[in-house]
Amino acid sequence: MKSLQRFAFIALAFGLLASCTSVRVVSDYDQKANFDTYKTYAFYKTGIDKAQISDLDKKRILRAIETEMGARGFVKSDNPDVLISIFTKEREQVDVYNNYFGWGAGWGWGWGWGPAWAWGPGWGWGPGWGWGGNNVSTRTEGSLYIDVIDANKKELVWQGRGVGTLNNIKNIEKKEQRIKEFVAQILEEYPPQMSVAAN
Repeated sequence: MKSLQRFAFIALAFGLLASCTSVRVVSDYDQKANFDTYKTYAFYKTGIDKAQISDLDKKRILRAIETEMGARGFVKSDNPDVLISIFTKEREQVDVYNNYFGWGAGWGWGWGWGPAWAWGPGWGWGPGWGWGGNNVSTRTEGSLYIDVIDANKKELVWQGRGVGTLNNIKNIEKKEQRIKEFVAQILEEYPPQMSVAAN
């Protein structure tokens, strides 16, 4: 039974670790835009100035974007093909973890979103010892948007959004790494792989 309990806690720990480190990414783009013609870029200062994050974090994000764009062969220019802007959103997320070991009632654990409910698997057992209780934790979930704007038309042609946990990271190196992860995973989808319609 002890080995089974240990396995359950290890599985839960890995699940929580994955939920804290993963970045969920979605992107959208203008199907009429010719992404093959975009070779140079510049940052759109007006839009970036409106992003509600610290100037230090803005610098970290922009450096990460420069790295990713450079790796794709894009060059910064005073006469760019596209302008890149960013903005952010954040919200407080509440996680409820239900833990119960009961005499004759079985045991299980749960995880979920929101203060009102939780979900998760459970298993039943015969008589045994137990403990129970709910654990509630809060974390900040943030969204980073990266916009690509056609510099000539002044039109948005691509937008990527990454959503993930932004804990209050005191370690600067870890914060840098987390921002790099956000940017890298968002820009994995740029430029978009446009499907060619069959004639």
